Amino acid sequence: MSQTDPANTQPSLSFEFFPPRDEDGMAKLLDGAITKLAAFNPDYCSVTYGAGGSTRQGTQDLVQAMLATKIQAVPHLSIGGSSDAALYQLVEYYQEIGVTKILCLRGDQPSGDASKPAYAKDLVERLQQRYPKQFELAVAAYPEVHPDASCATDDLAHFAAKVNAGANSAITQYFYNPEAYGYFIDRCAQAGLSIPITPGIMPITNIDALQRFSAKAGADIPRWLAKSMSSYANDDKGLIAFGVEVVTKLCERLLELGAPGLHFYTLNRWGASSQLCRNLGFLER
Repeated sequence: MSQTDPANTQPSLSFEFFPPRDEDGMAKLLDGAITKLAAFNPDYCSVTYGAGGSTRQGTQDLVQAMLATKIQAVPHLSIGGSSDAALYQLVEYYQEIGVTKILCLRGDQPSGDASKPAYAKDLVERLQQRYPKQFELAVAAYPEVHPDASCATDDLAHFAAKVNAGANSAITQYFYNPEAYGYFIDRCAQAGLSIPITPGIMPITNIDALQRFSAKAGADIPRWLAKSMSSYANDDKGLIAFGVEVVTKLCERLLELGAPGLHFYTLNRWGASSQLCRNLGFLER
């Protein structure tokens, strides 16, 4: 089951950020959460790409700003909503500024022809063909099954298609049941899919936001966790302390299961993620 490279016993560490709406927000993010979390020397930081490319310029700006501070930035890129020319123009821009890894996603479906849906595997194929071996291409994985998949078998087939198209690694949707990850890794191994699959970790800091994100993403909040969180409905400090304890144990279990690293969905905040990193033995510079 283990995905850890014996030659590298230290698990990888990475963080996700989303581009702020304006220059003031960008400055605050760079001076705040990014600086605080960069102190843990992450392997990379990823930058989200809004629906339909709505944050395209913001994503480019944040990626460039991170690279300027010697942080390896990994842009998210989706195949939906952009022409081929615009897609390749963006990839070539990233290549010019020093990006070496891209997270390939499906994104929005192209309008007009529903008979030809776009998938992340199509993006992986195009980038591998046009820029052979020039980027590490990561894709998404869903231990609890993608919300659009008809069943777990169908979902695994879609994941296998991305791997077979040339994906080098994967990051999962967040989850709170570590055994879902272990079972998914076992099924991947049985299917001959051997790329590193890093679990995505969502700190628990806001009940309403977590429930909203989870409903949209198809991420399960176990009943025991939902009931426990409800005890902190009017206690933000208590919720964060409880969340750090729960997610620390989750991460420890995932590493026991052989996870190659941890990828934190920060929501552009640093407090809970920093405490989790300390709890897990990641050292600050």
